[in-house]
Amino acid sequence: MARRALILVEGTRSNGALYVQAAKRLGLHPITLSADPDQYDYLATRGSNAIRVDTGNLDALIDNCSRLGAASDIAGITSADEEVYATAGKLCRHFDLPGPNPASIERCCDKFAQRELLARAGVPLPAYRLAANPADVERSAVEIGLPVILKPAVGHGSSGVRLCGNLDELAEHTTYLLGGEHSWQCSPRILVEEVARGPYYSADLMGNEVIGIEAADFDRPPHFVFRECIFPARLTDDQYKRMAEVSRSCLLALDLGWGPTNIELRWTKRGPVVIEVNPRLAGGTNPRLVQLAYGIDLVTEHIKLVIGKKWDLRRRRSHTAASRNLIPDRDGTLDWISGSDRAAAVPGVAEVELYVEPKSQIVRKGDYRDPIGHVIATSRNSARTQAILQRALDRISWSIIPFPALDGQVQSASPHEHRCSREQGGF
Repeated sequence: MARRALILVEGTRSNGALYVQAAKRLGLHPITLSADPDQYDYLATRGSNAIRVDTGNLDALIDNCSRLGAASDIAGITSADEEVYATAGKLCRHFDLPGPNPASIERCCDKFAQRELLARAGVPLPAYRLAANPADVERSAVEIGLPVILKPAVGHGSSGVRLCGNLDELAEHTTYLLGGEHSWQCSPRILVEEVARGPYYSADLMGNEVIGIEAADFDRPPHFVFRECIFPARLTDDQYKRMAEVSRSCLLALDLGWGPTNIELRWTKRGPVVIEVNPRLAGGTNPRLVQLAYGIDLVTEHIKLVIGKKWDLRRRRSHTAASRNLIPDRDGTLDWISGSDRAAAVPGVAEVELYVEPKSQIVRKGDYRDPIGHVIATSRNSARTQAILQRALDRISWSIIPFPALDGQVQSASPHEHRCSREQGGF
């Protein structure tokens, strides 16, 4: 009897291993198709098969899947990577397998097209403009009113996203985006957005069901690097109801509702305002927090949908889970990092993971790639969970030796030692 295979198109640092593990628990054989399988360390350590293929070439993917189908029973095809999620949907259509509507995914991944559809449906949004050159950017920013947020019209993980408080910062970031330093997936187009002021929240949906809402904050401006997340967020009944209603209205406006969706919001003076709709499972530590807090494994339930099985989204417990990213505050060479074992030994700590080792080079990008690790804690209530998390963080420290300056002089006289603090950014 042929083994049942789950085809994964590309992977991610945060969720890729979770998909491989969940597939195996469901009795499936995970096979990753990737342009560069070596970038995913978990493929080697977890014994998952990988095939090198140009994942931007749909015909090449169809050809590889056809060959795999001759030797295995392909139970389903999916992806944890937003960049190729629509492609995974096209493969599902080609092989008559369950999957998302690729046209809806593609529209949603174009942030301007997404906002146009949401605006037509009356979904509350920040003011926005589309710009293709520096003059358009400046004119749009003046019309909206500084400060504004500049972001690529297509992209993910906050890459290229920056808060610009004045015209000099605006011009500097416009030059970065349009001057060749930023890597574009398509023709360069910039979204200029009003700054929505208020606490940040993130709604997790599977199908049309709101699983829960997470609260989060960011590291130091002007970038948007997640610092701490807590699930579920502490909300009034009215706040939860209004954010859930707005989230469902996004699904209708964007023709989504198959599989996972993650919706980012800010609670402003006028209530919930949608910042972005992500037609996929949230990245980072989010799926782990949901599982620890509610006992719902979003990755496993997504795979069940992909292979045509019935999912189970019932809550099995009501705890609170929180995570903190370890974020360096300077570039340089990581001299040492210590305390992870002591942090993991704190009662209530569920996970401590480091992404780098001593002597690694630290070059901050101002996006999802900046954290060098994370800590996750859980308990029966929010205050206790955050206390456990801070107790663990107090045991972790690291030192970064700055890179030599261009004139050959070291930027500072000694390595910089960092200890995790309670400071936070955001607005």
